[in-house]
Amino acid sequence: MLNRRNIVDRHNPSITKIESLAPLSIGNREFGFSCDFTGLQTFPEAYETPLGTQSNWGWHYTGGPNLYSEKDIMYQGFDTYGRQVNYPMKPEGKEVAYNWLRQNPHRLHLGRISFRFLRENNQFVQLDEITGINQKLDLWTGIVESEFFVEGVPVQVKTACHADHDVVAVQVSSPLIKEKRIQVFTLFPAPDVTHNSWSKATQPDWDNDDRHQTEYHSHTDKSVLLTRKMDQDQYDVRWDWNNGSLQQTGEHEYTLIGDGSSEFLEFAVSYAPKEPPSVKPKTVFESSRSFWEAFWLNGGALDFSGSTDPRATELERRVVLSQYLSTIHSAGSLPPQETGFMYNSWFGKFHLEMHWWHGAHFPLWGRKEYVENSLEWYQSILPLARELAESQGYAGARWPKMVGIDGKQSPSPVAPGLIWQQPHPMALAEMCYLVHPTTEFLKRFQSIVFEAADFMVSYAHWNEKKEVYVLGPPLIPAQECHYIHDSLNPPYELEYWKYGLEIAISWANRLNLPVNPMWSRVANSLAKPRYEDGVYLAHENCLNTFTEKNHDHPSMLGALGILPGTLVDPEIMRNTLYKVKKVWNWESAWGWDFPMCAMTATRLGERELALDFLLMDATKNTYLVNGHNYQRSGLTAYLPGNGGLLTAVAMMVCGWKDGSDHHCPGFPQDGSWSVKWEGLHSLL
Repeated sequence: MLNRRNIVDRHNPSITKIESLAPLSIGNREFGFSCDFTGLQTFPEAYETPLGTQSNWGWHYTGGPNLYSEKDIMYQGFDTYGRQVNYPMKPEGKEVAYNWLRQNPHRLHLGRISFRFLRENNQFVQLDEITGINQKLDLWTGIVESEFFVEGVPVQVKTACHADHDVVAVQVSSPLIKEKRIQVFTLFPAPDVTHNSWSKATQPDWDNDDRHQTEYHSHTDKSVLLTRKMDQDQYDVRWDWNNGSLQQTGEHEYTLIGDGSSEFLEFAVSYAPKEPPSVKPKTVFESSRSFWEAFWLNGGALDFSGSTDPRATELERRVVLSQYLSTIHSAGSLPPQETGFMYNSWFGKFHLEMHWWHGAHFPLWGRKEYVENSLEWYQSILPLARELAESQGYAGARWPKMVGIDGKQSPSPVAPGLIWQQPHPMALAEMCYLVHPTTEFLKRFQSIVFEAADFMVSYAHWNEKKEVYVLGPPLIPAQECHYIHDSLNPPYELEYWKYGLEIAISWANRLNLPVNPMWSRVANSLAKPRYEDGVYLAHENCLNTFTEKNHDHPSMLGALGILPGTLVDPEIMRNTLYKVKKVWNWESAWGWDFPMCAMTATRLGERELALDFLLMDATKNTYLVNGHNYQRSGLTAYLPGNGGLLTAVAMMVCGWKDGSDHHCPGFPQDGSWSVKWEGLHSLL
């Protein structure tokens, strides 16, 4: 058996300076809290990555949920084999409604929790007066331990999150507490999005105090309930502490001031839609320790410590930290946003085409229940998905691309034209089933599988001349730089269509239900991807794939790697893989592209190339000290990269369903890699 504690402990993030891109985070799958080097959110101005406090339940509609609807924006019609299909893609004079629908609902920053340090003369201590930074995230317990000096006086802080309640608990020890030179305050931002560009709307708004209300309700001398109200939305915040009192120090600011009786201060801040429970700080720490120890002792584990390849230690670090981060940020009851609970990207909404990348690794690592949580959400939006399909003249249920908790698609120049999110819940459900097959599971999710398949066969168009079913136009492939009006038969989407329909057929057979004959007909009659000069094109009409269009995602590779590749020729795909390696603009790629390429290389038996892709030295393949996959300024956390890494590594270790090699097919066999593992499963 592997010594799991040793594997995890050797990758605990350790911070000795301000890491402006890489704050640490704690959380419980439904809630997350990010902290600076003090263990709280004391100096957010020193961090490029916003310090967030977010949840899956905390959303807001500026002006109320019905201020605008899709009826208030302009649709763009596209010819679809003789009929017009409308997509909400351009504002065309409807900019106000268009931007509101993109921005709402948006995820809330629930409130900042910060220290205020005082000098002996009661003046505020500045950032540059704090020395001796020494912070560690203990992954085995989920507890952040922070040490530093204020005017030469030591301060020790421990920060944790409850495993089942949205509670942050903090323990502080310092002589400064007895001198009343450490205060703790919470400050609430205004709820609205104030910029139309999501990349400029990541930071909370601390200025517009009149756009929200904070009501104070006293409970006891050591607890307080605060009610937050904004338009038609509200939530509650509860404070419990061991000594001192909470005082209002600003319109939306409340400060905990110790009574000077002790050098120790502890408190818990709880968040909930209504009246959070009273939870003692000690209970929070115990809950965190219990959850994370059980997490690491169960599920999959990997040990690369016996390897001589110098990249092995870094890959192991990425694997360990990606498990931690994905569990906090990507394992909840909703599909996650790409930055998780760190801060808002795309206004806090989630991108369903990324759901596979966030969640596919969970069943492969023996934690299928973590992706099951968010599969339930598809059930809840089935009526809306049916309405979307029907409004465009299709059958079944069409899943939106960019969406909030309400399940309504967001207008966009790109999002409505994508289709590759459609088979995602089918594939994720199938992966969960294969790990633990039960009839109850099939019945639980059959509606999302069957209705997704009904849309897929309705969407595919029969080309009588070629006697094949085609996809698009209108269509925007996963490589989003292509035009909706001429994209035809992208390889990844073709293969995924076939794979998704075959899943629906398998599910019907397992449940002894009749199979929709169109599922088989379309699956067996799809066009094959086009290739020229021995390489696959981005789509059938794109002859400049490797010249003018060699940027963004090289998604044609996904047809063999992520998927079995039943429509492609392995040697043509091998040529394509090497062509991509040679000519692709990797600065324009995204974090999940590198594991995608590694998976393609693995299926083709290109072991060394698989690792070269997975660990490529590229900006978008950077993994920060906190484990987050850095993309660029403004997008310093990118969880699809973390999830993709874990999925690729599981495949590289255990192979794939119906594959011939289930022992490290993605690692060189020259002795440079020692791969010890347990609890992993094959892909698809």
